[in-house]
Amino acid sequence: MDQELKDKYMEALEEVEDPELGIDIVNLGLIYDTELEDGVLKVTMTLTAMGCPLAGTIANDVRNALIDFDEVKDVDVNIVWNPPWTKDKMSRYAKIALGIQ
Repeated sequence: MDQELKDKYMEALEEVEDPELGIDIVNLGLIYDTELEDGVLKVTMTLTAMGCPLAGTIANDVRNALIDFDEVKDVDVNIVWNPPWTKDKMSRYAKIALGIQ
C-alpha cells in the first residue's frame, strides 16, 4: 500500500479518541500499521493497558472512521500486545497534553 493511502487512514484515525485519556489513538502511538488487501483494511494496534474495558468501543470507533473510504469494503481491527505500548510511543503533542515529561 502506498504511503499516501496510509497517511489518509492515519489522518482519519486521528479523529478516534481514547475515551479515558481524551487524546486521539494516533498521537497516543496505539496504531502500529494499516494494510489494505482485497478491500479489507487491516489495522494493527494496541491499547494502553491489557484488559482495557473500552477495547470494543475503540475498535468500533476505528472501524467507523475507516469504513467510508471507497476502496475499503471491510475493516479488521487486530489488537496486539507485542510490542507492548509505552509512553515513549506517544507524540510530543500527547505528552504535553497529558503533562508527561
